[in-house]
Amino acid sequence: MDFTLYTDERLPYYHPMNRSLLLSLINEQEHTVRDPLWKDIPLGSSRYALYRSAEMQTLGSIKQLGPTFGLYPGAVHTRLNHSLGVYYLGREILINLLRSEEHFAFTAEGVNAFLCALLLHDIGHFPYAHSLKDVITASHEAIGAAMIESSPNLRTLIDACATSADLVCAIIDEDRPTDSGEIDLYRSILSGTLDPDKLDYLNRDAFFCGVPYGIQDASYITSKLCIADGTIALREEALASVESLLFSKYLMYRNVYWHSRTRSSTAMVKKAVVALLASGRLEETELYGLDDERFFALVRQRGDSYSLVEAISKNQPYPTRYEVPIDTTVAYPSPVERHEHEEALCQTLGLEGGSIIIDVPEPISFEAHMPIADAAGNLVAAGPRSTVFGPDVQRAFTKSLRMLRIFSPVALDAAAIAQALEL
Repeated sequence: MDFTLYTDERLPYYHPMNRSLLLSLINEQEHTVRDPLWKDIPLGSSRYALYRSAEMQTLGSIKQLGPTFGLYPGAVHTRLNHSLGVYYLGREILINLLRSEEHFAFTAEGVNAFLCALLLHDIGHFPYAHSLKDVITASHEAIGAAMIESSPNLRTLIDACATSADLVCAIIDEDRPTDSGEIDLYRSILSGTLDPDKLDYLNRDAFFCGVPYGIQDASYITSKLCIADGTIALREEALASVESLLFSKYLMYRNVYWHSRTRSSTAMVKKAVVALLASGRLEETELYGLDDERFFALVRQRGDSYSLVEAISKNQPYPTRYEVPIDTTVAYPSPVERHEHEEALCQTLGLEGGSIIIDVPEPISFEAHMPIADAAGNLVAAGPRSTVFGPDVQRAFTKSLRMLRIFSPVALDAAAIAQALEL
């Protein structure tokens, strides 16, 4: 990024409604945060204060990939790193849109709300990566929006950014009703096939794990996004970027996110929490706003489940004892219901309670639902040959990734497990 100050005279072709917003944004250089992935990330004074808030700094104590560091020791980067990266990429997208869009009138309040939402989008994220995603009933986006609303400090800092907490929350939590086309646009940028969240986590996770699979050409992709019919779209000549991202997503899931050791660690953390919730020794709301260390301390304080989390902290996940592809025609039980099945399976096999963990990964999508725009900025229908990610490829990718696994600290007979599961 060239940090040279720009003036109106240097931007004669920009849409006049967006020109002052663009100038303000690219001249915003009061502070710079150094990032190992994207290098210098500029922040104006008001958003730098938001970044330095206690609520945001808590994200620096939540590992982006949770227990994955046991498999890839370099994977100790945090949600704070990631949030800065999302801010950087979202800001790049916004700069390119302000430069090129002639028919969409951005507002200063909306632009500032979007920039704050980029920083704060993970403010409500759970500890230990996605271990608790299907255990806690509320989404981390809804929790994050509620945290912003209830925090006088965050509301004051957002007000200082010349926008409102209500707008920021509406962008972060898509379940909130809105009749604003500008808010809808920001939502489509923040959450989509080629959004700054995915572009950052794929690149960042690959970088810190030391693997090549997640690398994306972020600068090319951000320069090829446009607005069509009020939503974010990709220019037709860059359609291969969708394929690149989806292939990378598949490889990262196969080798990092859903590696059997990562799944074992995740399942052990999940079982510890489910056991505490089922026994009434823990309330779901007590898990909100925790970092990894406070989560660890809470589980240790509440009971026997601590041994599972302690084993993960010592990089001792349970080995895989049984593995079969997920049957997509079967409705698998929830984590709470699986806890009951696990204990019943222990009794059937004559094992001590808590010796078996059943892992069922959530559904995953490889669909390419990215709006495509032609050279004139009009939406075009992406035909069946637009990408290789047709239904057959999607099914093959999903089938190779989603495995029902059983983890246990003791050796188990696969035939006995298979027979017990049929009972």
